[in-house]
Amino acid sequence: MTKLSVNINKVATIRNARGGNTPDVLKFAQDCERFGAQGITVHPRPDERHIRYADALAIKPLIGVEYNIEGNPKGISKSKPYGFIDLVKEIRPAQVTLVPDAEGVLTSNAGWDTVKNQGYLCDVVKEFKACGIRVSIFIDANPQMIEMAAKTGTDRVELYTESYASRYAAGREAAIAPFVEAAKVARDCGLGLNAGHDLSLENLAYFHQQIPWCDEVSIGHALISDALYLGIEETIHRYLDCLK
Repeated sequence: MTKLSVNINKVATIRNARGGNTPDVLKFAQDCERFGAQGITVHPRPDERHIRYADALAIKPLIGVEYNIEGNPKGISKSKPYGFIDLVKEIRPAQVTLVPDAEGVLTSNAGWDTVKNQGYLCDVVKEFKACGIRVSIFIDANPQMIEMAAKTGTDRVELYTESYASRYAAGREAAIAPFVEAAKVARDCGLGLNAGHDLSLENLAYFHQQIPWCDEVSIGHALISDALYLGIEETIHRYLDCLK
């Protein structure tokens, strides 16, 4: 079964808008697990505009499900004397997802160029795997980039699904086609497969039907938005239903 990892960045965004501790990000992570989520994802950025480095540290001992930390390994926190790599190595989550987002971007908007960054990614993957952390590389649905990702020693790739989501309404068969091809390439390369970005209750079930061997989906913005109407427990149940 494809696992559901809930990205809780948006909960931290709401908290940070007013200061204080409402909503309680740590309790929210625990509640997501209690309601059936099989993973928790955070994506701390250097400006800490949503998840803070301190949040990432505090969540680890509170949850029993898989913990996935996303981010650019080149990132340096503005409030802590260390960077993303130091943070991940201290926490030692189940998985780290390497994302090439530039400082200041609104959201992740591209996968890695695994040809251009081959040497760098090899070094980073090796460093994290030496700590017993599973590594996933955020990547576009591009067979060449996936094949080159496999050469870094990574355990998995995460398909950047924004183009699937944006094209879904116009024709889901055409929208999913490059992702099915990419997923097959990943499987042939011996890589595990994750997916994320703009997956929602509208498009998730079809994605899963077409790529049932996907190991994990990481969903934040749409899921938290749905929870404003449905409540977080009902929302998680509906997303899990899409993955049955």
